[in-house]
Amino acid sequence: MIVLPGGGYAAHAAHEAEPVARWLGEIGVSASVFRYPLNVRHPAPLDALRAEIARRRAAGAQRIGLIGFSAGGHLAGLAALAPGAPGQTVQFAVLGYAITSMETETYRPARLILLGEDASARLRRSTSLDALVTPASPPFFIWHTAEDPYVPPEHTYRLAAALAASGVPHAVHVFAHGPHGLGLAQDAGDPAIWTTLASAWIHEQAAPPG
Repeated sequence: MIVLPGGGYAAHAAHEAEPVARWLGEIGVSASVFRYPLNVRHPAPLDALRAEIARRRAAGAQRIGLIGFSAGGHLAGLAALAPGAPGQTVQFAVLGYAITSMETETYRPARLILLGEDASARLRRSTSLDALVTPASPPFFIWHTAEDPYVPPEHTYRLAAALAASGVPHAVHVFAHGPHGLGLAQDAGDPAIWTTLASAWIHEQAAPPG
């Protein structure tokens, strides 16, 4: 799996990087962090991630998953959903409190970095994950908190509704309490179980089809 930390496309949140890769290693899933370009316009981060996916595919990886948080979740979703070359596809994605829509006014700073102040409606739509879902999209595991003040759960609801409408396998967990940026959410109350829920799901997706 490729770990994509959040940070609003302006930074890489340390607690959403190597600690997440270590957790994945502890549950038997090979993982490493990819630090995508910051403070650049679309599609630079997506192009960089696709090159990394292609590199790992060329090195022999058969099933590749992405796990991203906040802005890193947006990037993970773009890579999983936007049309790309065969060697750049992934088999599944895990998104934590992800920015999924560039059409809302919530978490505007990340949108301004990625798309600019005068982004067209078409560009905003084409970088919104719910607009990219098709019946051929890979499975998603999505989690959020209902109290998130920076990226409201509307982002998760939008994507989940699109996945459901297209019949794409998905798991969605919205916890009643908790701030933005929880990462592994250790000692954070109910959201702390997201890693347990995700572990079984990830193993199911990572297993070779049989």
